[in-house]
Amino acid sequence: MSDIPFTLDQLRILKAIAAEGSFKRAADTLYVSQPAVSLQVQNLEKQLNVPLFDRGGRKAQLTEAGYLLLSYGEKIITLCQETCRAIEDLQNLQGGTLIVGASQTTGTYLLPRMIGVFRQKYPDVTVQLQVHSTRRTSWGVANGQVDLAIIGGEVPPELQETLKIVPYAEDELALILPVFHPLAKVDTIQKEDLYKLKFITLDSQSTIRKVIDKVLSRCDIDTKRLKVEMELNSIEAIKNAVQAGLGAAFVSVTAIEKELQMGVLHIAPIKDVEVRRTLSVAINPNRYRSKAAEAFIREVLPQFSSHPEYLNIERLSHDSEHYKEVAANGAGS
Repeated sequence: MSDIPFTLDQLRILKAIAAEGSFKRAADTLYVSQPAVSLQVQNLEKQLNVPLFDRGGRKAQLTEAGYLLLSYGEKIITLCQETCRAIEDLQNLQGGTLIVGASQTTGTYLLPRMIGVFRQKYPDVTVQLQVHSTRRTSWGVANGQVDLAIIGGEVPPELQETLKIVPYAEDELALILPVFHPLAKVDTIQKEDLYKLKFITLDSQSTIRKVIDKVLSRCDIDTKRLKVEMELNSIEAIKNAVQAGLGAAFVSVTAIEKELQMGVLHIAPIKDVEVRRTLSVAINPNRYRSKAAEAFIREVLPQFSSHPEYLNIERLSHDSEHYKEVAANGAGS
């Protein structure tokens, strides 16, 4: 093959079909007609001389060659996007895009404030916030789809050598009660009091739930004895349920600042128990780092760290020589 037998548009179409599971839905997401998508796939298969889809079933299923092309195609598209962003950087933050990732609580309550500060200084930079699980967010950083992320869970073992993880701040997870609960009238509750409460939690697979269980176990609290009244799928739902008197819950202090100011929730300190987790910043040192990402790291992160001594900016930022090297080497695919 002397010439490259595919185009970027064809790779985008292949990726869309794989994601959507059908030619029609892929066409809808790309805002083109289904016949146009089918024609592009036919041309691509003809140019490569291999079938890319098994057309025997209802769902568009990739063949082995299709999966191989998709794997390389995603890398090619990501690298092209990085190239465009590197060129945009020549405008010296007069444009470009910053993509920040976060897990649920930090993405909902902390990151919007951080992005607000950044946008005040750099209004021409487009900022995207992607809120997913720690695992999915970590993969986004590893694949170059996310510039940096603030996470509260454990990075997947297979990515721990790829990513640079720097402790950022401690997040206090407080026990909250309805303001009219009898235990809201005492200064400190005892460990044994926890077994009398009805708890409202996130599902058992959530990062925060696992952190809370680990910390409570280290404090000699039997988590199996805690009565879970209901499991909800969002922090907002949990806060509303507690406020309505349906039970107690552990939530991040950053998530209840408004409710505390309004006096509609009560934090109940537990004697000899502190429930905290460490938030970390995740970056991929082998990917091109935009000027927007560098500015966010140096100018915004320190302002929101409750423990600035945790944050090592130099470990997160490229020095000038490495920065030039990464850019020159095409973002380290």
